Amino acid sequence: MEQPFLIFDMDGVLVDVTESYRETIVHTVEHFTGRPPERAEIQDYKNRGGWNDDWRLSQRLIADRGVEVELETVVNYFQSIFHGNGTDGLMLRERWIARDGLLERLSERYRLALFTGRQCWEAKLTLERFVPQVRFDPIVGMDSVTHQKPHPEGLLRILEDRRDAWYVGDTVDDARAARAAGVRFVGIAACGNPRHAELAATLKNEGAAAVLEDINGLETVL
Repeated sequence: MEQPFLIFDMDGVLVDVTESYRETIVHTVEHFTGRPPERAEIQDYKNRGGWNDDWRLSQRLIADRGVEVELETVVNYFQSIFHGNGTDGLMLRERWIARDGLLERLSERYRLALFTGRQCWEAKLTLERFVPQVRFDPIVGMDSVTHQKPHPEGLLRILEDRRDAWYVGDTVDDARAARAAGVRFVGIAACGNPRHAELAATLKNEGAAAVLEDINGLETVL
């Protein structure tokens, strides 16, 4: 009998991106406008849905400040801050969230997979850095699909014709993608999120079977 899928989003679920992706948004917007956004402002957009792509969100926040910048220009600056020269990029500030042994135990019951808004190579680099011993198969990133979240294309690509699966994510777009794909959803609302209570309530309203502070509580709900 085939194992059911346990599919993870990466950012905010497997990896704390407070000082990487979120900080890169802040730096990027400030670079082009001189006015950095508050973390709560970023989260407000995430909670509305439709802003899973941090490049486009950065461009939108720049436009909110009265400055028009081509997306390619935003992306190039964003990536230069995120990756740096390989030794000083904000990506290196990321913290792995899962405690030792959690994913290994889950892999005994589930086939682990990844559907993330990162590019595949970035996701693989992160997994190799933190958990080279854990297998995620398949890995679907933003460059694997035509339609980004909340479209379910990425989940459907993983599932093919199966629906015995869970998806674990931390945004409205994750919840909506799971619902559209017909799979069960567990939401993550970290205590440190500037809109924690609002996010937890929103994920529940979007159909989450449970909302946890982090993935270390997964074994209690699956």
